[in-house]
Amino acid sequence: MSDGLLSPPELERSDALVLFGISGDLAKKMLLPALYRLVESGRLTVPVIGVAATEWDDDALRGHARDAVAAAGTDIDEAVFARFAAGLSIVTGDFADDATFARLRDAVAGFAFVTHYLAIPPSLFTEVAASLARAGLNRNARLVVEKPFGHDLDSARKLQDDLSAHFDDDHLLRVDHFLGNRAVESLMVSRFANTLLAPIWHRSYVDNVQITLAEDFDVADRGSFYDAVGCLRDVVQNHMMQVLAFLAMEPPSVTNARAQGLEKWRVLHATRTMDPADTVRGQYDGYRGVEGVAPGSTTETYFAARMFVDNWRWAGVPFYLRSGKALAVSATEVVVELRKPPLELFAGEDTETPPNLIRFRIDGDTGIRADLMLSKPERNTGPMTVPIGVDFAQVLGRQELPYENILYGAVAGDPECFAFLPAVLECWRIVAPVLDPAEPPLPYAPGSWGPEAADVLPGLRSWHELGPRLFDD
Repeated sequence: MSDGLLSPPELERSDALVLFGISGDLAKKMLLPALYRLVESGRLTVPVIGVAATEWDDDALRGHARDAVAAAGTDIDEAVFARFAAGLSIVTGDFADDATFARLRDAVAGFAFVTHYLAIPPSLFTEVAASLARAGLNRNARLVVEKPFGHDLDSARKLQDDLSAHFDDDHLLRVDHFLGNRAVESLMVSRFANTLLAPIWHRSYVDNVQITLAEDFDVADRGSFYDAVGCLRDVVQNHMMQVLAFLAMEPPSVTNARAQGLEKWRVLHATRTMDPADTVRGQYDGYRGVEGVAPGSTTETYFAARMFVDNWRWAGVPFYLRSGKALAVSATEVVVELRKPPLELFAGEDTETPPNLIRFRIDGDTGIRADLMLSKPERNTGPMTVPIGVDFAQVLGRQELPYENILYGAVAGDPECFAFLPAVLECWRIVAPVLDPAEPPLPYAPGSWGPEAADVLPGLRSWHELGPRLFDD
């Protein structure tokens, strides 16, 4: 354990990555393409040992990996893939069978330190951790668990207790893939590395903040998973709360993961628990017909809320959150609306001067944009809104996949991309009053922006329009 409150532990670098659930959907869509990219960039040089309840051999795993990388739209470099494939192997067997872990012990024999990554259903986390311990595989090892970390505050605390019986907190990492997204991290960089923004990031200048995580696709073939989770547990309690924390936290005193985690905890601790009267739940038409969804399901596919952070910086500033499936566009964006000038000097005859907006697009075409006012050439027509900003892809080139940073951190022992337990518990506290309401969700049409009730949340004048791209207009 580390000695200082702010000093993070010196986490060990791994000699091998053990990936439980390597045959699963998450590994196919996210992890295997990210591992290929890490090999391509030279950041992954250790072997990857998959564990799965399948009849595959090493060659079958390598073929599956090639298909997964190709399906991600990656142009495969044969020399790179050869290096990637050479490090891939698999141990097969039931996760409930100790013989599986005995075979795994043989497979990792000789490695000084191993990372065990659990890309498996959360219901198996405790069972697999206990099996690793019985096989002695919790020594000289780290455990990484995917989200969700529990399904409410009590279960999150119990999961922590169960896992910490086998892995202490310096050897337990909790994934929230938004923390591996460099565009999310750029929220903190934009705030604290630019004196242009720092002075106005305050209730004296900010009128309201809107955070949107919209997806234009439905739950598709994930009906059974999604119906047990819903929008609130799937993305609001974790991803959107992390974004709120980056937006509202105070600057850390030092640059390390623990100091950042403490500042996130402080701002989340100051955040009010959600008021059911300030929330809207929705379910898109046709959701109950999806395979795996209960016929009378009351699971929400849309959630919106008004929130407040009761501290010196943000008191009285509303934070509006919304997220949903089958909405009008796919966009993850933050819109910070600044207060209007005290006098209206430049409005046209029939218009008001709109407020300045600062937009952060943190998924897809990532970037930062400010909407400023300039004068039109015609007299008495009022000012026009002109966007200025940076498209990250144009300026910075290819953006790393979030899971590239997650997996690299898991192997290298870098905790920056992982969730801080006290902050996780605060997130569960914040959403606790609205997790399982008795009232059914409101219906909404696919392709819309959700239930109309979300447009009249208390205090909300209107949601700011989001386009498919940040710089469309």
